[in-house]
Amino acid sequence: MDRLGYVILYVADLEASIAFYRDVIGLPFRFVDAGYAEFGTEGTRFALYEQRRAEWLTGRPVTPGPAAEVVLLVEDVDAAARRVESLGATILSGPADRPWGHRTVHLADPDGFIVELAEEIPRRRTRSPNPGGGPDASDGDEQGR
Repeated sequence: MDRLGYVILYVADLEASIAFYRDVIGLPFRFVDAGYAEFGTEGTRFALYEQRRAEWLTGRPVTPGPAAEVVLLVEDVDAAARRVESLGATILSGPADRPWGHRTVHLADPDGFIVELAEEIPRRRTRSPNPGGGPDASDGDEQGR
């Protein structure tokens, strides 16, 4: 299994989240149907689903929040940061150069999920071999990116 098909966030207010990802982040909106909204991303599909309906799928209550991060690649993170801030988004951190080869800015969506906008830049460090197969967190950066 090596293909990621969808990333679906369970959200409290579908309309507010659609507006955030469509109008603030700038993702192309495809459709909404029965509590599910999908955006026109390349490769992996990005979608939102009403939290109250997600309980039907999972058989238990779901609690979204800042326990996840969505990373979207952009051409110019500084311009993207200015754009989202002008549209009312609160910048949590950045823009800042990261050693794993991204210049990033972080903000939160209406449910508190962290959204990272990232521009690819030259890496400032190399990965060392990790015989255990897990992330190399030896220098404390995010998941050994």
